[in-house]
Amino acid sequence: MNDIQSKSSPPDFLVHDSIDSVGVVVVEYVSAGSTLTGWVMDTDETITLQANDDIPLGHKIALVELDEGASVIKYGHAIGRTVAPIGKGAHLHVHNTKTEKW
Repeated sequence: MNDIQSKSSPPDFLVHDSIDSVGVVVVEYVSAGSTLTGWVMDTDETITLQANDDIPLGHKIALVELDEGASVIKYGHAIGRTVAPIGKGAHLHVHNTKTEKW
């Protein structure tokens, strides 16, 4: 087996810290129902998750169930609050999350 064949494929989403509740999609487009592979950067772990929604490049995916009013954790810190319940694998963006600053 050559080096290219032995390497795993690139991740579909990135998680910066193992305590994060969201990951960031790093592929052009995710379709609802797709099984995604994510890389947890601080622990060098690989995780899998099924997408519940279509999610564009650069948008967040929920790694866990989040109740309305829950803190959204990214980079190991709260970056916002949910304004509606968000299921694991759901698209997390301005329609269901607000920044901590506003």
